[in-house]
Amino acid sequence: MANRDDLKKWVFQAVKESDGRAKVVRVAKYIWDSHENELRGSGDLFYTWQYEMRWAAQRLREEGRLALSGRDWVMKH
Repeated sequence: MANRDDLKKWVFQAVKESDGRAKVVRVAKYIWDSHENELRGSGDLFYTWQYEMRWAAQRLREEGRLALSGRDWVMKH
């Protein structure tokens, strides 16, 4: 069963695999394509995961691991 911490990992991985820069929709597609079954089995998170994905990105920004550049999420080096 997926949780908020999993989403944080998945967001970071999605940006990383997009050469360190990705728009929200690209991250959402990556997460869905890679973790659909886990999301479907995650109870209420299944209905809120796109909101929670944005929460995860905010936490990553607060940790200094991601930044915003326009509408893109960007890995910090």
